Amino acid sequence: MNILGSFWDFAVFLFWTFVFVAYLIVLFSVAADIFRDRHLNGWLKALWILFLIFLPFITVLIYVIARGRGMAERQVSSAEESRQLTDSYIRNVATSTSPSQEIGQAKQLLDAGTITASEFAAIKATAMGTQYSSRDTV
Repeated sequence: MNILGSFWDFAVFLFWTFVFVAYLIVLFSVAADIFRDRHLNGWLKALWILFLIFLPFITVLIYVIARGRGMAERQVSSAEESRQLTDSYIRNVATSTSPSQEIGQAKQLLDAGTITASEFAAIKATAMGTQYSSRDTV
């Protein structure tokens, strides 16, 4: 009988632990959404946070009922914005050339007579990250 009692005690403990962790996740999601919302002014954000601190369960329920749809839309738009920034960064890094490649291409243009020696020096200085001066020579 003692083993059965301890099993059910453990099962109840596990259930309430799950409920508590799920509640914390919802609570932090609501708090993050309050700060993510660009349409709420500072006073309304402070008021929501105060209610979250002093009446957390009721406030979470009211917030999810009243602003749940907007909460989902803000999260989707935030994820989309992050994805676009990541894609843009990857495209930028993938298409960039190394300084030696830029200088090599500029040297080919110089040898072909397409650019002048001063233009080559300017491209070379830009590729190396240094300041170009018209006094620089090839």
